[in-house]
Amino acid sequence: MAGVNVSPASLLELIAEIAEIPINAGVFKKDCADLTRRVCLLTHLVEEIRDSKPIDSAAASSSENDWWSDLVVGLQAAKRLLSSATRFQARDSSDGAVKRISFQLQCITWRLEKALSNLPYDLYDISDEVGEQVELARSQLRRAMQRYGSLNSNKFLNGLSEPMERDAFSNVKIKAEEEKLEGISETVVPFGEEKKQLRKSSSISLAFYLSKDADTDRLDKMVTKNTDESKKSDKLTIPVDFLCPVSLELMKDPVIVATGQTYERAYIQRWIDCGNLTCPKTQQKLENFTLTPNYVLRSLISRWCAEHNIEQPVGYINGRSRNRGDMSVIKALVHKLSSRSVEERRNAVSEIRSLSKRSTDNRILIAEAGAIPVLVNLLTSEDVATQENAITCVLNLSIYDNNKELIMFAGAVTSIVQVLRAGTMEARENAAATLFSLSLADENKIIIGGSGAIPALVDLLEIGTPRGKKDAATALFNLCIYQGNKGRAVRAGIVSALVKMLSDSSSHRMVDEALTILSVLASNLDAKAAIVKANTLPALIGILQTGQARNRENAAAILLSLCKRDTEKLVSIGRLGAVVPLMDLSNNGTERGKRKATSLLELLRKACQ
Repeated sequence: MAGVNVSPASLLELIAEIAEIPINAGVFKKDCADLTRRVCLLTHLVEEIRDSKPIDSAAASSSENDWWSDLVVGLQAAKRLLSSATRFQARDSSDGAVKRISFQLQCITWRLEKALSNLPYDLYDISDEVGEQVELARSQLRRAMQRYGSLNSNKFLNGLSEPMERDAFSNVKIKAEEEKLEGISETVVPFGEEKKQLRKSSSISLAFYLSKDADTDRLDKMVTKNTDESKKSDKLTIPVDFLCPVSLELMKDPVIVATGQTYERAYIQRWIDCGNLTCPKTQQKLENFTLTPNYVLRSLISRWCAEHNIEQPVGYINGRSRNRGDMSVIKALVHKLSSRSVEERRNAVSEIRSLSKRSTDNRILIAEAGAIPVLVNLLTSEDVATQENAITCVLNLSIYDNNKELIMFAGAVTSIVQVLRAGTMEARENAAATLFSLSLADENKIIIGGSGAIPALVDLLEIGTPRGKKDAATALFNLCIYQGNKGRAVRAGIVSALVKMLSDSSSHRMVDEALTILSVLASNLDAKAAIVKANTLPALIGILQTGQARNRENAAAILLSLCKRDTEKLVSIGRLGAVVPLMDLSNNGTERGKRKATSLLELLRKACQ
C-alpha cells in the first residue's frame, strides 16, 4: 500500500498544507471549508502517533497498515480536490465538472471515515482528549456521508484514484452512469406522531457514537440497500434539466430565480439565506430574491417519473406539490400567533403544532412563513396550553436541519431552558427533546452547554417520568460529547444520578442510558473521581458478569478508563471478580467489547506482575 510508507511527520506537513489552502467563494465554499476543518481535527492524533511507539508490533502489521493507508490516501485526495476546487468557477465549467467535484467529496469523506473507524487504539497510547477529537471528526464525517448520499463502495475507491488535474473540471467527460449521484438527501424523516422518530434517532445516536463496528455495519447496509436500486436507475439517465444545479437531485419544487435559472427551492433558499447575492450557476448578481414556481418543469418531472415507473420525489401528488397550496393558510395562522386574544393564539399554535408534525414540507413552509421567532416568544407565555404547544412546535420544526439554524438565531435556547425548568412535565419533556435535536449540530453543543441547560436536564433525569428521563438522558449524552460540557454535567450532579440508576430497580430500563453516558464522561478527571467516590466499581463488575451485551461492553469501557494508569484500582477490580467475565467478553463480545476487555486484561496482567 502506498500510504504505509508515509511517516507521521510527512502527514503532519500534508495536513498543514491543506489548512493553508484558501477557500474562495463559490458553489462548494461550505463543503471545502467543512472538509478542511475536519482534516485539521486530526492534527493532534497524528502528533501522538508520531511521538508514540506501537504497543504490539506484531498486531500492527495488518490493522495499522490498513487504516494508515486509508488515511494517507484520503488526505492526499483532499489536498488535490481542495487545490482544484479553489479555482473552480461554475460559469466556465460543465455540469459534469460540478458532479465530478461532488463525487470526489463523497469519495474523500467515505475514505476518511473508513480510516478513523478502523483506527487501532490499542496499538498506540492515545490520550482520552485526542480520542474524543477523533470521534468528533468521525461523527461529522458520518453526517456528511448522510447528506451526500450512498454510492457503491467500488465507485468510492475508484473515485479516489482518479487524478485531479488543473483543467480536469473543464475538459473531463464522465459516463452517464458515473455522473448519476444519489444526491444530498435529508437526514431526518417526518414522524407520524410527535417525537416518535426523534426518540428512534436518539437511540441510534447513542448506539453508533459508542460502537465503532456499528458504523461499518451501517455503511455496508447502506451500500447493500442501494445496490438493487442503483442497478435499476443506472439504466436510466435523468434529464439534466430535471436536476437541481446545486444539489444534483431530481427536483421536487423547482423555482426560477431572477437570472432565469431553475433550482430546487430548499437549496436556493439556503444559498440566499447564507448571504450569497449571485446566481450559483451563472455567478450573475441577482436583481431580486423572488422565487417563482416553475410549474411547467414540475409537471414534466412528474410525467417523466410516471412514464419510467420511478417514485416521484416527496412533495408530489398528481404533479402538484403537497401542502404548497396550504401556504396561505399557514401564513394566516402565523399572523394569528400575534393576536391580542389568548384564545385565538392558543388555537393558532395548536393548529401549527398539528401541521408541523405531519411532514417535512409543512416544517419548511411554517419556517418560511416566519413562524419561528413568534413561536419562540410564545415559549414564555403564561397560558399553559399555549406554552406546551409552542415548545412542541419548535421541537417538530427542529427536525428539519435548516430550521435548527433559524431556531438558534431566534435566541430560542434561553426560553427553552426556562420551559425545561418551570414548565409542565409534558412541556419539560419536549424542551429536553428539543435541546437534543438542536445539539445534533456540533456548534450548538457549546451554546446550549453554556446556557444553564445541563443542571435542568440533570434535574429532569432524577425526577422526571420514564419518558422525561429518556429525553433528558439523550440530550445529556449528546451535550457531553463536547469536552467542555463534561465538567458542567459533573458539577450539576449527573454522576450520582446515573449511579443511582445502575442499582435502582425502578430505573432498570435506564441502565443502558446510564452506562452509555458514564462511558462518555469517564475520560474526564472530575467525572472519574466522582464515579469512584460513588463506589461504582462493584456495580460495574456485576453488570460485567450478568448484564446484556451492550451493557457489558460499556461497563468494560468505563472500567478501562477508570483503571488505566491506576494500579490500585486494577488490583481492586481483580479482587471483585472482573477477570472471568472479562475473559468471556474478550472471546464472545462485540468487536469493541473484545478490544476493551483485552486491553483491561493486559493491564491486570501487568499489575499482577
